[in-house]
Amino acid sequence: MRIETVRTGGFSMNFCRFGRGGEPLVILPGMGVQRVLDSADAIASAYRALAEDFTLYVFERRNDMPADYPVRDMARDTAAAFEALGLGAVNLFGASQGGMMALVIAAEHPALVKRLALGSTSARVTDARYRAVFEPWAALARSGDAAALYLAFGEALYPGRMYEKLKPLLRDAAKAVTDEDMRRFATEARAMRGFDILDELGGIACPTLVLGAADDRVLGGAASGEIAERVKGAALHMYDGYGHAAYDLAPDYKARLLQFLAGRGQADGEDGT
Repeated sequence: MRIETVRTGGFSMNFCRFGRGGEPLVILPGMGVQRVLDSADAIASAYRALAEDFTLYVFERRNDMPADYPVRDMARDTAAAFEALGLGAVNLFGASQGGMMALVIAAEHPALVKRLALGSTSARVTDARYRAVFEPWAALARSGDAAALYLAFGEALYPGRMYEKLKPLLRDAAKAVTDEDMRRFATEARAMRGFDILDELGGIACPTLVLGAADDRVLGGAASGEIAERVKGAALHMYDGYGHAAYDLAPDYKARLLQFLAGRGQADGEDGT
């Protein structure tokens, strides 16, 4: 998979694209201990079911991230990257922190978003949740203990049994983590502090699908319902048993995304709100 770079007047941002469909589908991933595009081939494989209907774009955060880089700034830079590439009226899927960015883009740049899908995300991060989840991750990243960070991150994302199976892989992955990876992750974790777009959700008018996880230990299962209640006409489907990483683990996840983004109606088990 070839990694490309888009440049604006103030920054550059890496992305990859794949698929043969006529419509653009942009994926905004969540936080990662390492750069997401290091696994670009795996991403293309995971989303191959959508590649016939869409040309998919996967964006990283900007290169040379500022030390203080709130989620809203991440979203605004990403919207600028869309415009620099000539992307408009995209189908947009954001997971976790990427879902928060997607909410900001849909609220502030409605002309850029045709359909909006959100996975395991939240419209706000309370001080209590920041202190319980993201502040400890940022501290581990600053400490330089990549193994401890990968294990803490994995334990929060995955259900217990899967986490136990993944421990050896997480420890192995930590061996390749660089100082730059740790700096970027600390910045992404700190970006969550004070995020709140809840009162702006009523202005999102595009068709919206919210996919949540009842057992989400990162952002909480109630957060998905809160978004669906505020975005007019949003459809909601809740998973249980897959944890925060339902977007990677639930076997029907990509099929639900395809059904919604291709405009083929609600998937079974979705409730319009």
